[in-house]
Amino acid sequence: MEDSVLDRRGVTAQQSLDRSGGAQNGMPQGKAQEHREQRPPGIPAETSRDALGMASRAPQQSSQLAQEIPGFLDAFLRDFPAPLSLESPVPWKLPGTVLSQEEVEGELAELVMGFLSSRSAPPPLASSLAHEAVSRLLQTDLSEFRKLPGQKEEEEEEDDDKEEKAPVTLLDAKGLAQSFFNLLWEVCSQWQKQVPLIARLPQRQWLVSMHAIRNTRRKMEDRHVCLPTFNQLFGLFDPVDRAYFAVFDGHGGVDAARYAAVHMHTNVARRPELPTDPARALREAFRRTDEMFLWKAKRERLQSGTTGVCVLIAGKTLHVAWLGDSQVILVQQGQVVKLMEPHRPERQDEKERIEALGGFVSHMDCWRVNGTLAVSRAIGDVFQKPYVSGEADSASQELTGSEDYLLLACDGFFDVVPHQEVAGLVQSHLVRQQGSGLQVAEELVAAARERGSHDNITVMVVFLRDPRDLLTGGTQGAGDVPSGLSEPETNTPQRS
Repeated sequence: MEDSVLDRRGVTAQQSLDRSGGAQNGMPQGKAQEHREQRPPGIPAETSRDALGMASRAPQQSSQLAQEIPGFLDAFLRDFPAPLSLESPVPWKLPGTVLSQEEVEGELAELVMGFLSSRSAPPPLASSLAHEAVSRLLQTDLSEFRKLPGQKEEEEEEDDDKEEKAPVTLLDAKGLAQSFFNLLWEVCSQWQKQVPLIARLPQRQWLVSMHAIRNTRRKMEDRHVCLPTFNQLFGLFDPVDRAYFAVFDGHGGVDAARYAAVHMHTNVARRPELPTDPARALREAFRRTDEMFLWKAKRERLQSGTTGVCVLIAGKTLHVAWLGDSQVILVQQGQVVKLMEPHRPERQDEKERIEALGGFVSHMDCWRVNGTLAVSRAIGDVFQKPYVSGEADSASQELTGSEDYLLLACDGFFDVVPHQEVAGLVQSHLVRQQGSGLQVAEELVAAARERGSHDNITVMVVFLRDPRDLLTGGTQGAGDVPSGLSEPETNTPQRS
């Protein structure tokens, strides 16, 4: 799916994407096409639920995986009976002609997860295969794929300020992709004989409703990520269950949003603080993703940027981090809980930060940084750094089991739908649909469009308990919006 860079089949989900542009993850190109995903094959409607509303079903799922995994591996090896030769085309679209060494893990994980999902691989198996194949590639000597710059590239680099040179080694993407596919084939061949336990472990199921439209804009620049198999994709074997969700709202092109949707969660997983301080890991991953994209932007003359909001549920703790005006809210017992304060130029602290750096905030059709961007923090925007900061804010909250759902969305939604109205809209939908939340995101997007939004609109609803249970509690109205967090941790960049 073009608009869902990582949307893994570990969810019971409804998705509908109105999009235009090129293909990703092996999905066909199309203009204003729509994709709907209902319940994945083999997922029963009735499941047992734990305190956070996440489906357990361990016995049923283990039995199901035991049947599906051999069949998938047999079919894969029938279609690919031998490794690829040097002349054979790789069965996926390459992410470009070159990759930096730091980009290899994220880009190849994206390639293989999209490829395996398109072949309906069971989610635990897909994530485990991806992790094993990527790990084997990273353990090899990648110097054989090193791409030497051409004369023109060398002349351009000589003209650049030395401090702004990207300290990266560029690798040939085609050669990497072919070698990587053969490693995947090798893993599948070995696992056909004996599948490791980690690939057969049942995972928690999530009910996620997702809808994204291009709307009246010329291009779709939003991207989103739904990754319930976070631990398996990155080989994390501690006892903490983790699931990751994100929405990125690009501007000036889609490159920054796509890049963040591919690399942000990889950077989170590789942060040493992840086990002890997940919120800090999210903030540092935003910073690192921004640095990586700025190198790419200078190398490829890109000018785009993206806001973003990311959610990491680790055990029974919710961690959120954000840049710009993409937002997440929590609904608990029918009442909206404010989790964050979006970064906008008109915020007094943001205005003071920008002015202290030598920039300015002015009002045109809206408040803008240096008369251009309407957001004060973002990944990318190479020509507006450091005024547009890449330093994220974060917040955390313990989950008690009384939470209903999370809603992540871009400004195309929140600019026209106030927080206080979300719970009522969702509740009305659930009443009409007799407790089915599969299409609630589609209705929320429609509501934003009817209220005059012309922007790209992306909405993701992550249910934290069964939506049928929400019918008995009702919604407690749209009065004051309580804050679920005391003081968010902030990063205020100093003068560079």
